[in-house]
Amino acid sequence: MAIDVLLDGEAVPIDEAVFKTLLDNSVAGTYKDYENALDSRRIKFSDLVRLADKGDIPYSLFFAPLALVQEQVKKKTEKLLAGLSKDTFSIGSRAKVELRDVELIVKDLIRKQQLVRKHDNSLQRNTIVGLLRDDRSSVEADAARLMAAIGLSHEAVRACRSKEKALDLMIGRLEANQVLVSRSVQHYMPQRLTHVRFSGMTIRDNKVPFIFLAGGDHGDDQEPAGRTIFTLALLTVLVARRKFAPMTWDGGSAYTDPGREYDIAGAMLMPRERFKAVGPTSLDDMRIASDEFKVTTSAVAVRAMRLGMINAETTGNYLAQLREEFQRLPKGGPRSQILPENAVRKYNGRELSRRMLHALDSQSISPGEFCRAVCLNYLKPSQIEDLRRSLG
Repeated sequence: MAIDVLLDGEAVPIDEAVFKTLLDNSVAGTYKDYENALDSRRIKFSDLVRLADKGDIPYSLFFAPLALVQEQVKKKTEKLLAGLSKDTFSIGSRAKVELRDVELIVKDLIRKQQLVRKHDNSLQRNTIVGLLRDDRSSVEADAARLMAAIGLSHEAVRACRSKEKALDLMIGRLEANQVLVSRSVQHYMPQRLTHVRFSGMTIRDNKVPFIFLAGGDHGDDQEPAGRTIFTLALLTVLVARRKFAPMTWDGGSAYTDPGREYDIAGAMLMPRERFKAVGPTSLDDMRIASDEFKVTTSAVAVRAMRLGMINAETTGNYLAQLREEFQRLPKGGPRSQILPENAVRKYNGRELSRRMLHALDSQSISPGEFCRAVCLNYLKPSQIEDLRRSLG
């Protein structure tokens, strides 16, 4: 199959596989000219050059053999994904994330990192990345240092009226420190995650590292908000320890040695002195403490075990009972439809959306490019003001 390139009244055929390989692996694959060319089997040379320019593709590659194109795309992808480890960072979980399961999301978030770096001269070197590279201090000291660096107090987290509010507070403090946070929104991302279970990932950048929080069923039967808060704390620790990878963790496991990262996250949300003062030992105690510390009851049980307040057998029994209780809960009905502007804001994160709107206002980026590169064409130029209002 071929696509005809029209130039001075003549048609020069190029391999459709080459055309698709180059554009499907670039942001230019979201452009209307690309779709029109696939439908009509033809494209003007000027439009092809424009697509190549937008996708950062040497236009001569469209006339190259497929094998050469595939090799070039492979090299570009490897370079692009150098900021993400191919190994899954796992805590108490046997699950492994294949890069292909999240590759399009990774590429999109890396492009967004590059975009905000290009258009925002106010960015400073990130102070959270690599903050906790030294293992000589105690877990509690590392947790306190990270919380102070973010500007987040235990009292502020516990004062939140709900776990959802506590999550919003944590995200806000991270983004105030140039750690961008993206949240999974099905149908508004470059890739669906229905077939893969993972908790989230961290993507390297010295100025604007990204944290991606995966949604959906993690298989450990815990209420979503509290689990997401602990996931966010874990991913924040990974950024501070300069570890960039997809992550899975089993929050319903009495795994005996989840590692230093897990304990730092636990100390961030459930500091030792306050936790011991509350003194949860019974399952009812754990439930009450989970509301205070804004985490799941399972997380409280594991923290109590890690601090020597209950033994592993008791912890395992508690976790099994909590799992059974969760499974008996009535499952929710159909989810309400999310407005496009809210979906785009949630996936991009507030801070990236805000900074890129500033770039739009200063005419550093056009409305059309904003919709393509920032919104993945899920919003039209006429809906940009809806996004602005959604940011509050």
